[in-house]
Amino acid sequence: MKFSRYLILFIFITACNSPRAVYDYDQNVNFEQYSTYAIFPELQTGLSQLDESRLLESVRSGFQQKGLESTDQPGLFLNLYTERFEQDNRNRLGVGIGGGGGNVGVGVSGGVPIGQMDTYIRLTFDLIDVKNDKLVWQAIVEGPFDLNAKPEQRKMFFDKIVAKALEKYPPEN
Repeated sequence: MKFSRYLILFIFITACNSPRAVYDYDQNVNFEQYSTYAIFPELQTGLSQLDESRLLESVRSGFQQKGLESTDQPGLFLNLYTERFEQDNRNRLGVGIGGGGGNVGVGVSGGVPIGQMDTYIRLTFDLIDVKNDKLVWQAIVEGPFDLNAKPEQRKMFFDKIVAKALEKYPPEN
């Protein structure tokens, strides 16, 4: 019984910190026809050059695992863009006062925020059919991002994001 409590706690903690993804795709497209890709020529991810190169390295590795080859004559263009946002970290210090007499009680309380906001990155993956110039697949993945992370940690973060994004590619019909 004790083990199951710890297991549930562990699952809850890891679930809160893992990237979340949303997928969409054109149901009329046969994804088996695509075996090649290229990075969109006018790529502007919104990341620093170092983070962008880490992300593209993760993408190349992820696509290679999916059987897609990078080439000059691609079937798909990959466009990537990011959005950084901050979210309240929900840590609060509760402060309250109260009093009463007889059968009546009155209380007032509130929460004082502790710490700073958490930084998140939302990364959008667009796969565009080169021949038809049409968006055929999209994944939007977001996760917590530590601005003070070491380069190895940043690389691991992008590896996780890309793995989560490509988890549902190609879509099952």
